[in-house]
Amino acid sequence: MTILIAGTVRVPPENLATFRPHMEAMLAASRAEDGCLTYSYAIDVAEPGLVRVFEAWRDQAAIDAHFQAPHMADWRAAWPQFGVSDRNLSLYEVAAERRL
Repeated sequence: MTILIAGTVRVPPENLATFRPHMEAMLAASRAEDGCLTYSYAIDVAEPGLVRVFEAWRDQAAIDAHFQAPHMADWRAAWPQFGVSDRNLSLYEVAAERRL
């Protein structure tokens, strides 16, 4: 069963440029993890400062390992200095998938 995580976080628009290297480091480290199928951030074009998050993982064990990875602690520790707030993520367990 594939696990999806989707949602949003907010970053003050004036901090996005300086926060970007941290986002890129997080993407690279997460994408290299065993069990990571997709990991992405997207800046919402209609709402400045809204960052959309989308992740797909092989299984719950991969998610558990991801949450314990050292880069996750570094990632979370950087949030206050860049004003990251309003974290709103949900986990979805996907039993089946088909192309549209």
